[in-house]
Amino acid sequence: MATDSLVADLTSALSNIPLIDPHSHIDPLKPVSKSLDDILGYHYYTELAHSAGMSQAALAKNIPARERVREIVRHMDRYDNTAQYGWFLDIARTFLGFTGDRITLADADKLFDAAEKTFAQVDWEKQVFAKTKLEKIFLTNEFDDPLEGFDTETYVPCLRTDTLVFQMDKPETRRRLAACTGVEVSDAASLRMALAKLFMHFTRKGAKACAISLPPSFHPVPFDDEHFYEQMQFHDFHDLAPGIFWMIAESCRDFRLPFDLMIGVNRRVYEKGVFQGQDLFDQRTSLIQYKELFNAFPDVTFPVSVLTSAQNQELVAYSWIFPNVLPNGHWWYSNTPPYIRKDLTERITAVPKTKLIGYYSDAYKLEFVLPKYSMYRRLLANVLADEFVRPGVLSEADAVALGTRLLRDNVREVFKV
Repeated sequence: MATDSLVADLTSALSNIPLIDPHSHIDPLKPVSKSLDDILGYHYYTELAHSAGMSQAALAKNIPARERVREIVRHMDRYDNTAQYGWFLDIARTFLGFTGDRITLADADKLFDAAEKTFAQVDWEKQVFAKTKLEKIFLTNEFDDPLEGFDTETYVPCLRTDTLVFQMDKPETRRRLAACTGVEVSDAASLRMALAKLFMHFTRKGAKACAISLPPSFHPVPFDDEHFYEQMQFHDFHDLAPGIFWMIAESCRDFRLPFDLMIGVNRRVYEKGVFQGQDLFDQRTSLIQYKELFNAFPDVTFPVSVLTSAQNQELVAYSWIFPNVLPNGHWWYSNTPPYIRKDLTERITAVPKTKLIGYYSDAYKLEFVLPKYSMYRRLLANVLADEFVRPGVLSEADAVALGTRLLRDNVREVFKV
C-alpha cells in the first residue's frame, strides 16, 4: 500500500505541471477532432486493427465515418491489451463521458454521437488545452508553410527539412523553394541564399527548432560545393542529401536553432500497409554515423530520438559525452510502457538532468496529448519512486522537481520558449 501511495502522490504532483509539448503533427488551423473518425483514424488504430484482421476496405474514403469507426472498434477486442487502446479508453473517459470498463462494438455508436456533440462545442479547443494543462505545443511545418492564421506563441513553428534534404533533386521541390524564397537554386551559393531566407522567415515567425527524420543508412558529410550542380544534373538525392543536411546544420548554427534528429526509420517496409503504417526499423543504425556532425557543430544542440529501445544505451552514452547531444522523448515503436520505463531509467541515472527532454506527444490531434502524457507521467513517477525516493537519494519534493525538469523546464531552456 505504501508503494502504491508513493507512486500515486508523485503522479498527482506531476499531473499538475503545465506542459510544453516539443513535437507534434498538429495542424494549427484544425487542431482538434471533428468526429470520432479523427481519433480512430490515427495510424496506431488503423495499423493495429489491420494487423489483427481488419480489411483495408473499411479505410476507403468513400466509407461513411460512422461505419469506419464501427469496424475499427469491432476489432478492438483483439488489441485491447495494448497501450494504444489505453490511450483511447482515456480519451473516451476524459472527454466523452464513458464510464465502462471496456470499449466494445456496442459502444461504437454512442461514442460516435458523444464525440460529434462534444467536439462541436465552440470552445472545444480551449477546453482540451485546459483539461490537458497544455501551455504550448510544437508543430511540424513544411518549408513553404506561410505560418499564418494561428498564434505562434501557443502553436510553436518548427521547420521540418525532410523534403529539402531528400527531394531537392525534384523540380517540384525547387519550384516550391523558389516560390517561397524568390531564389532559383542552381548552385551552392543560391541554395545557401534560399536557406538563409527560409530560416529568417521561420525565426521571425517564432520558430524554435528545426527537425528531420533520417533513414538507417544516412551518413551526413560536409557540403560539396564543387559537385553540387553535377549531382543535381544526375538527379541523385543520395549524393545531394548528406551535404544539404550539413548545410542545414550550418543554418541551425547561424540562426541558433536546435536541430531535432529522428534517427532510424526505414520507409515503406510493409508496402501494402495502411496509410502511415508502412514504416519500420532495422538494426543497422548507429550514432557513430553522426560523430563528424556532432564534433563539427558544438554550438548546435541536437535533441535525438531513436526508433528502437535497443539503441537507447548508445544514445545515453553519446548524451553522456557530447555536450550538444540530448535524448529526446520516446519515439514511435519505443512509445509503450516497458520500453519507456527501461529507457527512462537508463537516461535518468546516467545523463545530466539538465539535458533530459522527457517526452513529446507526436500527436496529430490535440485530444491525444493528454492520454500520452498521462501514460508517461505514471511511468516517470514509478522510476522516480524506485530509483530516487525509496533508496533515499531524493525526497519526494526533490523527485517532483526532477520530474518537472523532464516535463517542462528543459523544454523551456533548450528551445528558449
